[in-house]
Amino acid sequence: MRTVDLIHQKRGGAELNPDEIAFLVNGYNSGEIPDYQMSAFLMAVFFSGMTDREVSALTESMMNSGASLDLSSIPGVKVDKHSTGGVGDKTSLIVAPIAAAAGVIVPMISGRALGHTGGTLDKLESIPGFRTDLSMEEFHAQLQELGLAFIGQSEEIAPADKKLYALRDVTATVESIPLIASSIMSKKLAEGLDALVLDVKVGSGAFMKKQVDARRLAQMMVGIGRRVDKKVQALITDMNQPLGFAVGNALEVMEVSQTLHNEGPDDLRRLSLELAARMIFLGKVTPTLDDARQLAEKKLVDGSAYKKFKQVVEAQGGNSQALDKFELLPNATGMREVSTPRSGFVSAIQAEDIGRACTLLGAGRATKEEGIDAAVGVILEVKTGEKVDSGSVLCRIYYTNEETLDEAAELIEDAFRISSQKPEERELILEVVG
Repeated sequence: MRTVDLIHQKRGGAELNPDEIAFLVNGYNSGEIPDYQMSAFLMAVFFSGMTDREVSALTESMMNSGASLDLSSIPGVKVDKHSTGGVGDKTSLIVAPIAAAAGVIVPMISGRALGHTGGTLDKLESIPGFRTDLSMEEFHAQLQELGLAFIGQSEEIAPADKKLYALRDVTATVESIPLIASSIMSKKLAEGLDALVLDVKVGSGAFMKKQVDARRLAQMMVGIGRRVDKKVQALITDMNQPLGFAVGNALEVMEVSQTLHNEGPDDLRRLSLELAARMIFLGKVTPTLDDARQLAEKKLVDGSAYKKFKQVVEAQGGNSQALDKFELLPNATGMREVSTPRSGFVSAIQAEDIGRACTLLGAGRATKEEGIDAAVGVILEVKTGEKVDSGSVLCRIYYTNEETLDEAAELIEDAFRISSQKPEERELILEVVG
């Protein structure tokens, strides 16, 4: 079979069989199929979609492109959490320690910044010395000892997905529901998990702009899990404004530390506790979800989750003192305030514009080869629904390079909408699937 023929078929909306999908995945993974042909295939999928059978075949091919973890020797139920990506979404760094402190085994394989959303690995690596490149032996040993470890995709775990993940970022195919579903689930199924909690974002700052699309993605991923006998639950959550106040890698680590001290923003705290509770419940630590909610809150309030996070940071080579002494984290060299010229209510904060501005500042990537400036970002001073007076500071921009500052500042200014009427309050958790 020929790659160009399969691209042509998919472009025309035809269904590819499992052997044809495996041919494409294996060929790209081995280097026989070049970037430009796989880019064309990704774009064909973006416009033509995939059937459930194709998505399952793509997931299986990517999962089988490398090794799968065997965590059966570690006692306890293994549960991970994954977010589809949002602006200011640092919940993984809060949820995982809460769940681990409650007795869940949390093998967390995470990604890097993709498009306008931040990546868990980039946030963690803003902590001086923190290593995300653990070997499988180190990963296994740390799970055995601490019940939690954060790593990136190694060459051994779903390597085909790792290559495709980077290519999607630079070919404007990130938002494809079948590609998102298969990417997430191929990694998660290769982890040796027993259960998975998904946070599917919807809104201006998410890849899914419409709730119907977010629901379809959630159902697709829950369905993939069900077909391989894994317990999967998905929360569909609002991403029409940034989560918490901080956007940017080191800034978000500071907010994680505050939240684990039980002093974080209300929306971030509430969502983190609910995600952690569902991990605890699926991990069979408690008999009911309500019991799990109580246990999650206890582990946050009594400091157990913060202690667990510090242990993990130290185990992975990071300077845990940076979680208390923020001057040890990367710090920006400049700060600019953004103020409102009129009084009223904050009716909207376009999360995607905030995310794009942070990418311009250096917090995200425009190409897959680019580095990250961990110090830069934005800290909001207000959230949607709050009343502001003329001249009030809406947010503060932290930067290290003035070259793109004006362009980023303009995006951020336009992201804030001020109106005379207070907007209706939006729910944070919109639906549960699975």
